[in-house]
Amino acid sequence: MTVRAELRPQGPYSLRLSGRLASDATRVVAGGTYRATVRVEDRLERVHAVQRADGTIVVAAASDAGVDHVRFALGLDDDHSEFLRRFAADPLLGETLRQLRGLRPMRTGTVAQALLRAVAGQLIQASRARQIERTIIRAATPEHGGLHAPPTSADLARFSPAQLGRLGLGARRASCLIRLCRSFDLERLKEQPSGAVAARLGRERGLGPWSVGIVCLEGLGRYEHGLARDLGLAKLASALWGRWAEPEEADVLLEPYDEWAGLASIYLLAGFGRGLIPLPRVAAA
Repeated sequence: MTVRAELRPQGPYSLRLSGRLASDATRVVAGGTYRATVRVEDRLERVHAVQRADGTIVVAAASDAGVDHVRFALGLDDDHSEFLRRFAADPLLGETLRQLRGLRPMRTGTVAQALLRAVAGQLIQASRARQIERTIIRAATPEHGGLHAPPTSADLARFSPAQLGRLGLGARRASCLIRLCRSFDLERLKEQPSGAVAARLGRERGLGPWSVGIVCLEGLGRYEHGLARDLGLAKLASALWGRWAEPEEADVLLEPYDEWAGLASIYLLAGFGRGLIPLPRVAAA
């Protein structure tokens, strides 16, 4: 039996904007539509969502749990209107907020998938990191309807570092991922405040501030922990300052945004990529 639900996002929301470059081994997001395979108890389900012209998200799923997955993954209940109001006149983000106001970061199906993304993406090209993530998920989880289930802690814990190495993940990062997945159920991090999660993960060898930010933003759906040491933000800082900026120097860009630093990270990167961040003019030689 198919469950059909019409969900009204809280605040401005654009599935087309938010889903840009969000497809992975578990989901396809394109043209304002979302398709994913999700795990509900001991079975796999397909979910589908599309945004109507009036903003409503129409969801088709096999169960209410599938609808709940879409609600969380798309961040439909996490209104960011206060962020838009508070920083409307911000010298860096003002124009980006005006043009991309419906953007929200899309969440992974499990916290374990966010951790996998975080360790795979450390200091390597984004396309290569996503390729490693896809390869590991396809090896770790079952497929349904052409898409794989998001990995759980148990799915990833059964690998050895050598096995993950053959799938493309470096030995140090593989050991960190397996250690955490074998230590506890990562989904339980959703029950803890962001500060406690950041402190817990920050003590782990092999996890830096950027990785913690990915887990908080994409795994837990929290907006307050920024993507510190992000290489894209370092490139933005370099363009702003007219010199090469080290990733740790670029952390200063997030300081004005306080509890919205995670969301600000996404908007800064999106605005920079689209040429919406005002940069100093370079004098002609």
